[in-house]
Amino acid sequence: MFSAIVINEAGDGIDVGVRDVDDAGLPEGDVVVDIEYSAVNYKDALAIVHGKPVVRSFPMVPGVDFAGVVRQSSSARWNVGDAVILNGWNVGEARWGGLAQRARVDGEWLVRPPAAYSTRDAMAVGTAGYTAALCIRGLEAHAIMPGTGPVLVTGASGGVGSFAVILLASMGYDVIAATRTPDATGYLTGLGAREVVSSDEIGTDVRALGTQRWAGAVDTVGGSVLAGVISSTNANGAVAACGNAGGMDLPSSVAPFILRGVTLVGINCVTTPLAQRDDAWSLLAAHAPHDVLEGVVEEIGLADAIPFARRLLANEITGRVVVDVNR
Repeated sequence: MFSAIVINEAGDGIDVGVRDVDDAGLPEGDVVVDIEYSAVNYKDALAIVHGKPVVRSFPMVPGVDFAGVVRQSSSARWNVGDAVILNGWNVGEARWGGLAQRARVDGEWLVRPPAAYSTRDAMAVGTAGYTAALCIRGLEAHAIMPGTGPVLVTGASGGVGSFAVILLASMGYDVIAATRTPDATGYLTGLGAREVVSSDEIGTDVRALGTQRWAGAVDTVGGSVLAGVISSTNANGAVAACGNAGGMDLPSSVAPFILRGVTLVGINCVTTPLAQRDDAWSLLAAHAPHDVLEGVVEEIGLADAIPFARRLLANEITGRVVVDVNR
């Protein structure tokens, strides 16, 4: 038996709580992991508070990422005692996820933590930092380098945004952070942002072509904010888009793409190939060391993840929330 947050349907709503679960209920897979740490991401919060559409079947254990130690393995890639990380692959949505003390998954979905990271460090980074690293690699692939011009990060006080600011600043980029959190300026400048602006300013009264303000951007919000970001991106710039908290619609125009040559880079963190995952974690280990991680993380216990999910959706959380699933 092990403990897990379990989401069940209950009439027109859902029932969520920490439950004791039998190992026999674990889904199929060739690796069993004793989870040490997970996290509360935006998608996890949506699953815990609302269930559908994030949760595709019930009962569901939420948690899109986890880090722990291999308990059993029939995979050629993994041995008992190996430390592992999982991000994505639809866990916490279509398959039981990481807000639990145990998981059984496909060994091909797992990666090894960088030598400099503990399993707690790995979840201080988690899907948020891993996604931010993929975004930066996407910008680099389109020639957005330090010295090219300022790089904007939207939703900068959230998990992905915080790590995008940390990584970009450490790599030598000139970082502008956009946030809706009024008191986040000190936090964001502490992470390395040169300037902090309002996300509302960017996403209001968006023109087809706005004043050129940044060479590139990491957008974690979507919707009208992403449209405003694209509108004000420099000629031949690039925008890496990885979130939709601001909506799935994109009220934009083709003008920035055909008149300025702006590139929109879509970031899929769920089914990213292994080589790109390993590269993202190498980037994180080089530019987000342990002492930096401690400045952006709050640790909670497994049951605490349920009320924290509501706080996250209410935009009351800054940085990362790591879950020690064994307390």
